[in-house]
Amino acid sequence: MLETWRIRRGDRVVVTTGKDKGKIGEISQVLRKDGKVIVKGVNMLTKHQRPTTAHAGGIVRREAPIHVSNVMIADPKNDQPTRIGMKIMEDGRKVRYAKRSGEIIDK
Repeated sequence: MLETWRIRRGDRVVVTTGKDKGKIGEISQVLRKDGKVIVKGVNMLTKHQRPTTAHAGGIVRREAPIHVSNVMIADPKNDQPTRIGMKIMEDGRKVRYAKRSGEIIDK
């Protein structure tokens, strides 16, 4: 399990390996215990669901988790995969920045 996480919900990420390599999506959920993230529109799986009283049956498509090592933050400037650095601003805030372009990632 990772000690420090530099990836958060809402970040735009690029998938670096696997069948969805090169796709860009937004992180919708972070599963810290498993070391995985769920990215919107990436790593879709098809599930055949039986009808119940709560919902109708049919074929349901949803996102499956991806290991955190298989995604990288997308650079805000050009959507290329980039590493993340930490820097302390003049006002004392600790922010993340893209090492490729130097752009600040945090709002």
